[in-house]
Amino acid sequence: MKSPVVKRSIVIAGHKTSVSLEDAFWEALKEIAGGRRLTLSDLVATIDSARTQGNLSSAIRLFVLDYYRGVATAARTQAVGERIPAASPPVA
Repeated sequence: MKSPVVKRSIVIAGHKTSVSLEDAFWEALKEIAGGRRLTLSDLVATIDSARTQGNLSSAIRLFVLDYYRGVATAARTQAVGERIPAASPPVA
């Protein structure tokens, strides 16, 4: 059985490192980087510099999870706002 984890080399702050992630996380990371107009290396460098513990692969997974949680929260908030009609001004 083929492992769902894909190991790729990436350059971070001028040095080459390997990162092992599931393909779905690589795709999500590319999508986020593109949306922010960053290279994949630049986004991973940002994630790397912000992590306080754990390995880089875990930090990337948590970053992607947090990103999509934020997207889901924003979508729920917008949906709720669209269903609640604006309050009418009080009648004097």
